[in-house]
Amino acid sequence: MSDPSSRRDNGQHRSWRAQFVNFFRGPSSSSPQTEPVPETLEPSDRTHLLKLDNEEGPAYGARDSCSQPPIGREGNHQWGPYSMPGTDEQTAIPGDHDGTHFVQGPENMPRLGPTITWPVENHKSLYISYYIPFFNWIPQYRWSFFRGDLIAALTIASIYIPMALSLASNLAHAPALNGLYSFVFHPLIYAILGSSPLLVVGPEAAGSLLTGTIVKSSVNLGHSREDDEAASAMVVGIATAMAGAMILIAGLTRLGFLDNVLSRPFLRGFITAIGFVIFVDQLIPEVGLAELAKDSGVSHGSTVEKLVFLAENIRSCHGLTAAVSFGSFAIIMLFRTIKKALEPRYPQVVYFPDRIIVVILSAILTWKLGWYEKGLEVLGPVQNTANGLFAFRWPFQLKHLKHVRTGMSTSFMIAILGFFESSVAAKGLGEKRDGVQGMSVSANREMVALGVANVVGGCFMALPAFGGYGRSKVNSSTGARSPMSSIFLSIITFVCIMVLLPYLYYLPKAVLSSTISVVAYSLIEECPHDVAFFLRLRGWSELALMLLIFVSTIFYSLELGIALGIGLSILILIRHSTQPRIQILGKLAGTSNQFDNAELHAENVELIEGALIVKIPEPLTFANTGDLKNRLRRLEFYGSNRAHPSLPRLRSPEHNKNIIFDVHGVTSIDGSGTQVLSEIVNDYNYLGVKVFFCRVPNRDVFRRFERSGIVERCGGMSHFVSSVDEALRFAESEVRPLEP
Repeated sequence: MSDPSSRRDNGQHRSWRAQFVNFFRGPSSSSPQTEPVPETLEPSDRTHLLKLDNEEGPAYGARDSCSQPPIGREGNHQWGPYSMPGTDEQTAIPGDHDGTHFVQGPENMPRLGPTITWPVENHKSLYISYYIPFFNWIPQYRWSFFRGDLIAALTIASIYIPMALSLASNLAHAPALNGLYSFVFHPLIYAILGSSPLLVVGPEAAGSLLTGTIVKSSVNLGHSREDDEAASAMVVGIATAMAGAMILIAGLTRLGFLDNVLSRPFLRGFITAIGFVIFVDQLIPEVGLAELAKDSGVSHGSTVEKLVFLAENIRSCHGLTAAVSFGSFAIIMLFRTIKKALEPRYPQVVYFPDRIIVVILSAILTWKLGWYEKGLEVLGPVQNTANGLFAFRWPFQLKHLKHVRTGMSTSFMIAILGFFESSVAAKGLGEKRDGVQGMSVSANREMVALGVANVVGGCFMALPAFGGYGRSKVNSSTGARSPMSSIFLSIITFVCIMVLLPYLYYLPKAVLSSTISVVAYSLIEECPHDVAFFLRLRGWSELALMLLIFVSTIFYSLELGIALGIGLSILILIRHSTQPRIQILGKLAGTSNQFDNAELHAENVELIEGALIVKIPEPLTFANTGDLKNRLRRLEFYGSNRAHPSLPRLRSPEHNKNIIFDVHGVTSIDGSGTQVLSEIVNDYNYLGVKVFFCRVPNRDVFRRFERSGIVERCGGMSHFVSSVDEALRFAESEVRPLEP
């Protein structure tokens, strides 16, 4: 018997859920409604394929009649086994069992795509809970989660609110207030639409720096003035909204796989270059040379030009500013080192808010000791911006089209890098056993959530914000149990903007620069590990890509580094995807029906006389079928893909009288691939070569074969069989004269 208290809890849980999703539920009845199951089609007179009962097994073609194979004692078909080495899977071979033959047709092959209807009540509410995860986790929320979520939000706010001010004023070249907006709107919207319960969304150094390059480009092109804070904030909002719109469209069109396009060497090289660029950029305000750099035009130059400027003007640096900057940097790095050393033994030490303490103390000392009167630049009146507080500006206006053209490519890179980091963080966090449950991470839904958050943030001129692993890890470790911690973070930041900003008037900009330098150092420090790893692997191409991106970014610009990195990554991807991976199969020595790759295991494999067995282990598309004919020619001439085409022919034409294609891996094929395969079959027919296909995976592929004429030109359904062994036996039976 169940516990009455548990029944009450369950009933309460259902009532909470009903309050939020009852509006979306359709009419229900006392008995579940199920959709009718479609009737099984009878075999037609032209072609039939029989789907094996093994779910992992493919459907094949065979010959002679439409009868079903006999059923054994356990209800399994009595077929001979055909196994591939290295696997536990056995594939049925429709042979002669009790004199029974059968034919298979496309009606009984597995379809691609969803074909099952589930008899589930209230499916509308399930869809709403899936696509708007707020309706999934809010009914599960308990008062026991409140304390952990609030403490986690306070910890995140104490560490990252000062950083948001630094990112806006020092990297994005925008009012500091716009950095805080990113912690007001983005976490709130992500808590409603995001699929990762513990991910915290906020501004990042890389995205802020790229946003700053758009602001600089706008100034250089004359679209805005460098001292016009309102115009700079508007450019930031346009960049954020463009990045959000791009990733939102990608999510709606189900392009969640895009985070796999950029290679790890590209990301490491680019992130390291960004860290180095940020570190050098912050050196100029840290030594008090910001005004001199602006007057000389170096502030918009390359990183190398800034290093040369620092070397030439180091004697003109402001002593107090340099002392405050490097002192703050040293204190933060000291605490960082101590916390890393103590963390294994005292895990809670990692939550010590050292940065907020440095920020508060520096502001108090500047006020009490009058450092702002001695030349130390302070943050000033943060709240009195030209646009006003929480001003709404629709970014997609015709008058802003000039800014859209300026920052289109950079906004795309902001979206890609932000989504990649968010995806890595979401996958690494998982879900807590004592928190909300049932929230599975989906790349497409993540794109939609991040896109909507950045489009809304762009309307309020906030910095681009995405998920960060370090920030989210702190959130998880400090007690967060649900997305409510992100909502609390938004509320805390809003209170800070409305109440506490006037008290940051005396905050030294040099301290903000030092906190950014610590972030830049953290971006660089991971590079040596990756370089050492690729050196051990002798991955010279990966190292060359990293070096090229780093050098082009340092010596020229971020835009060139982005263009080279994306271009080379796409070229590498295209080169990899366009190479056919066809294999020549041979029979394993001492076996009668087992086959393996003849190139990988030449010592254990015997090639079949009079037959060339070709395995195609991948879907065929326009990308990988362009060179398919040349690869087949190499197999015909040399029995290997590795032989150079300049060598004389090594394989006799007598061994190519029968061509057998094992197409089990061709789970899909497009029109271009079908056309190339049809031309190959035509060429073999012209030469008098018999062509067989075995292990056709599904009916969609077979339909393509049939409509293109491949089935007819091969010799009909008798040349579509269930296994390589069956094809060999049938080829021998066609050549051998019939006995009287």
